[in-house]
Amino acid sequence: MMKHSRIRRSLIACALSLVLAPLSTPSFAADPVVIKFSHVVADDTPKGKGALKFKELAEQYTNGAVKVEVYANSTLYKDKEEMEALQLGAVQMLAPSLSKFGPLGVREFEVFDLPYIFNGNEALKKVTEGVVGAEMLAKLGPKGIKGLAYWDNGFKVMSANGPIRVPDDLRGKKMRIQSSKVLEEQFREIKALPQVMAFSEVYQSLQTGVVDGTENTVSNYYTQKVHEVQKHMTLTDHGYIGYAVITNKKFWDGLPADIRTQLDKAMKDTTDYANRIAKEENDKALEAIRASGKTEVHSLSETENKAFIKALLPVHKRMESRVGAATIKSIYDATGFDPASF
Repeated sequence: MMKHSRIRRSLIACALSLVLAPLSTPSFAADPVVIKFSHVVADDTPKGKGALKFKELAEQYTNGAVKVEVYANSTLYKDKEEMEALQLGAVQMLAPSLSKFGPLGVREFEVFDLPYIFNGNEALKKVTEGVVGAEMLAKLGPKGIKGLAYWDNGFKVMSANGPIRVPDDLRGKKMRIQSSKVLEEQFREIKALPQVMAFSEVYQSLQTGVVDGTENTVSNYYTQKVHEVQKHMTLTDHGYIGYAVITNKKFWDGLPADIRTQLDKAMKDTTDYANRIAKEENDKALEAIRASGKTEVHSLSETENKAFIKALLPVHKRMESRVGAATIKSIYDATGFDPASF
């Protein structure tokens, strides 16, 4: 109830500002278009830097006709609030994890959560920069959402307070995940206990033992100081975390055509930047985590890696009824992935 009240108060304030604007200014043209861009991670992550780059370029390319306000680290809305806020018009732009669209009813996006479905960045780009990725963004339209771009964050690692060498090392461990039925199934497949939890709550929950471990990209581990409360990290690269930059469709379609053209250009240039720095940020974060001495970092041998792949591939088949067999096959076809080879 408090969440709904907060969002409604924001909408009422927005409406009042529109009503009162003509009384205080001689022309609407003098007032910049304000885009509130909310996200849940730190400014110094790939997504955080991408949001700030978009602010810079959007304001530059529109000669100040657009003002972008970036709200990082869940300062405006948390994981569970932000999508509703966008649909209601309380914010204009988000960059949620791709798994967030499953609860919205667009389950095809949960294909990105399937373990080991992307064998590196080149395979990933064939989807996000190709026909399959564009078709998926288009599915957001009926929800009142316009998909603008895919931003990369990288491949996930796993951590816990004990070594993770084989899938059985996670048996019985409470593992934090973001909300995703695919991720729940992933950990159940190896007898772990998935725990859905907001990103902002992860550090304290690990510190106090509410959960035993988690999965995320290395840059998110480092900027949220997760490595300080986890003794072991394993570079599994088992899954992918990416974001879809989205906007309120009604807001976007209502922009003047010339402004929308410049914002499209700003988003394209920002996407090139954000995807370029993602690997750099993860590499730097991994070096910093190793240097801290607080977490022991493990790399899997080829045999250990194959054991994880073999253990988790059944999740693909099991999720066909949720994600869609045709969606999974479209990824296989685009990337050349053959599960039968393992």
